[in-house]
Amino acid sequence: MAARRIAYAPGVYDLFHIGHLNLLRNARERCDHLIVGVVTDELALRAKGVEPVVPLDERLAIVASIRYVDEAVPEDLPHKLEMWERLQFNAIVKGDDWKGTDRGDKLEADFAEVGVEVVYVPYTKQTSSTMLRRMLTREIDGLSR
Repeated sequence: MAARRIAYAPGVYDLFHIGHLNLLRNARERCDHLIVGVVTDELALRAKGVEPVVPLDERLAIVASIRYVDEAVPEDLPHKLEMWERLQFNAIVKGDDWKGTDRGDKLEADFAEVGVEVVYVPYTKQTSSTMLRRMLTREIDGLSR
C-alpha cells in the first residue's frame, strides 16, 4: 500500500482570486491530504514589504472553506522547514513561476535533505494579489483627486 501523500501549499492568499483557486485545485489533484499554510500578517510584511489587505483570521476562513483544502493553518514560522517539522508533510506545492529560480532551487535543496518533494503547479499569470493591489490603489488614488 502506497504511503499517504500529504501536501503543504503555503501562501499569503490575500485578495483571494482565481490564481489561488487554481493553485489549490492543482495541489489537491496531487495529494491525498492538502494542508494550506496561510502566512501571518507579520511574516507577509517581512517577506513582501506590505501587510495583507485581508487580515489573517479572514484569510484562514476563506481558505478553509475551499473544498480542495483539508486543513488551513497559520504559517507563523519564518522557515518552511520549521513548518515541516510541525506538520510532517511529504510534498510542498509552489507555482511553477518558482521553478528554476534561486528561491525554487533553494527550496528544492532544503527539502531534499528531509525527503520532501517540491511539486510545481501551473502559475496563473493573468491574476495576482500584487496586480489587484496596484489596481485598487490606482482606483483609490483616482477617487481622492
